[in-house]
Amino acid sequence: MLGSGLIKGLAETARNFVGSFHDPARLPTVEYPEARLPLPENARNFPFLIYDGSDPEQGLRCVACKICEKECPPQCIYIEVARDATGRALKHPRVFDLDISVCMSCQICVEVCPFDAIRMDTVYEIATADRFQPLLLHKQDLAKPNAYYHQIHPAEAAATDTRLAADAKRLKARATPKPAPPAPARVDSTPSPRPPPQVPEPAPV
Repeated sequence: MLGSGLIKGLAETARNFVGSFHDPARLPTVEYPEARLPLPENARNFPFLIYDGSDPEQGLRCVACKICEKECPPQCIYIEVARDATGRALKHPRVFDLDISVCMSCQICVEVCPFDAIRMDTVYEIATADRFQPLLLHKQDLAKPNAYYHQIHPAEAAATDTRLAADAKRLKARATPKPAPPAPARVDSTPSPRPPPQVPEPAPV
């Protein structure tokens, strides 16, 4: 019958509306921002950089390989490699900028990073009246400790730490020199003296 789907939909809405008065748990409204729903662990918004230890500069996992910069579809990542006094490139980023006004949260940078240095954050309250400078995040803004990663993505962070520890153990075992095999026992090649030939005794006459 024409309009039967509309009638069924209105009946379902009316049933839920009346039932919500008797069951407060069915009320879907959350009084945001006073109340917030807990985010699921696989929630993601924009990337951030992980550092180990207490120093966000020395403990940064990023080695400025620029793979994430090359693979980023909207090209919102900009990296400059740090250099010493002689101009030699160091395995550390001097500049790591992320324009979140362009980022589309595709997570490709996370997937291509070979050092588990970049992960997706869950922060979503980033509204600002200025569309330029506040939305351009620098290395100091992006660096967050590994404990923060465990806080927002506990299962993923634990699996990452386990894998990194196994890789470090394997590299350490590979770098440790193996003990030299024992020398083979020396075999004396000097021929042993032959016994004198036996001379038969003469037969009695």
